[in-house]
Amino acid sequence: MSTQANLAGTFPFPGTSLTVHRMGYGAMQLAGPHVFGPPRDRAAALAVLREAIAIGVDHIDTSDFYGPHVTNQIIKEALHPYRDNLVIVTKLGARRGDDGSWIMDSSREGLIQGAQDNLRNLGLERLDVVNLRVGGVSSPTDGSLEAPFTVLAELQQQGLIRHLGLSNVTPAQLAEAQKIAPVVCIQNFYNIANRTDDAFLDSLAAQGIAYVPFFPLGGFTPLQSSTLEDQAKALGATPMQVALAWLLHRSPNILLIPGTSSVAHLRENIAGASLQLPAATIASLDSIAQSVDKNTTVA
Repeated sequence: MSTQANLAGTFPFPGTSLTVHRMGYGAMQLAGPHVFGPPRDRAAALAVLREAIAIGVDHIDTSDFYGPHVTNQIIKEALHPYRDNLVIVTKLGARRGDDGSWIMDSSREGLIQGAQDNLRNLGLERLDVVNLRVGGVSSPTDGSLEAPFTVLAELQQQGLIRHLGLSNVTPAQLAEAQKIAPVVCIQNFYNIANRTDDAFLDSLAAQGIAYVPFFPLGGFTPLQSSTLEDQAKALGATPMQVALAWLLHRSPNILLIPGTSSVAHLRENIAGASLQLPAATIASLDSIAQSVDKNTTVA
């Protein structure tokens, strides 16, 4: 094993036999630029996945609209046949245009085709967890998800999906989905500076539902914070490691899926799971969101 890490403990998905380490891996960056087309270095992409498994990662987040198809095909090439304890979580509800555009598609036909694409390209007979992707780029939008979630529930009943989740949703949309089928995880935009979901996160923790934040360091434009940089320097860590460690501290139901196409960066991220944050550090980091809420410059 290349890196000794505790992967921040484990989390059992509610009502399932699935238990994963809280530090996982997000495969989005394995595709080409802008998550479209093949990677610049396919061998490096394969190496990252194999190293993740060697380190102990047992939870990979992906989607067949990454590439499209490319990322799942790389996962299959690198890891198939899969270890028994590996949980692969994918998403439905979007597709890619020929120009690389992102097209939301929650139609019945689109969801069924997306499920078949994921099964084929991952080399699986059944998908472990499927999230219905709704909302905008980084925030939910109001509206009913009854029709598309019902389609996923039907696919679950047919044995093509084991468990269901949601991505980019509101508490009301979760409640609507739960009337149709159990929900084991929520994947929303959340990080040290963007904490709109604080109350929602706490509610999910009380229900035992996993919360999987995307964009742990601010998204495509990384958070610039002197507070974060200073705290990272004091701990001998990187800002990303501290941001990941803060998320793991924030709530026991948080699962992380940081992505990278570099083995060195992967090891760096995994090391962040073992980082211990003193109480004074946590208090300082909590002030970052307070500064953002006041519409002031992040300090």
